Amino acid sequence: MPGQKSLPREPLIKNDLWKNYKGPLPPGDFKELLLQVMDQKDHWAWNHFSGNHISKKQLKIHFQQEYEVYVRDFPIFLSRIHCKNPPMEVRQDLVSNLYEEETGGLSLGRPHPELFLVMMEGLGYPLSEFSNIRMLPSSRRYRKWLDQVTTGPSWLLAASVVTIFVEGSIKDRKECEPSWRADPMDIEEKIKKHPLVAFHGLNPSRMDLVRAHHHIEGSHRLAAWRMVLDHAKDARIQKEIYQVLSKSLRLWLSYRDEVALACQLAL
Repeated sequence: MPGQKSLPREPLIKNDLWKNYKGPLPPGDFKELLLQVMDQKDHWAWNHFSGNHISKKQLKIHFQQEYEVYVRDFPIFLSRIHCKNPPMEVRQDLVSNLYEEETGGLSLGRPHPELFLVMMEGLGYPLSEFSNIRMLPSSRRYRKWLDQVTTGPSWLLAASVVTIFVEGSIKDRKECEPSWRADPMDIEEKIKKHPLVAFHGLNPSRMDLVRAHHHIEGSHRLAAWRMVLDHAKDARIQKEIYQVLSKSLRLWLSYRDEVALACQLAL
């Protein structure tokens, strides 16, 4: 059935690890609990969006919602956390991430939201179609949650949602390990194989966002996990972090379901 939505899902984490401890979870167990959330940041429609049977019209819906929900304002989320005056080492990690997102100063010298639009223009979308985007209802709910948590009082909860969940992916289990190294394949070879280039004719010159991500990948993932794990020292804050990541996952899955529905994709 076109546009079929995936079934409602709750995070598939059954074990209450806190029952085994009077105080906070050991760092390794707490990290594993959060990784179980990130293991589920996947969606059935990704195979459609990265395949060769989706149209540019359908892709535009996907990209418009991504841009409006978080791509354009990701630097703002980071700045909100930085302004909560977390510990110095956290501020340093945040400002490094913010500097790259807002200026591209650690990679290619252009802001990441701008590089996203360069890619969109290369796909043939007028840039006017990325202004005043009408968000889908689930997109609005997810974005409202991101605004709520980043304007709330806790820098640690905000950092958990923004730097671990929003910026992270199902790949975090391997990419958050200090020993992880990026795929040694040359970035230009990877770009040639990218679905937008291989299936939709995007000129590789428009793929500087991918190049920028390749330049900094790894360091930001390690920093994200470090700033959260190093400061989640008691059971209360650990439970709150787990709860906000779980809520983020539920809202994100609903958001991605509705984007797939708007694109008339089927399970």
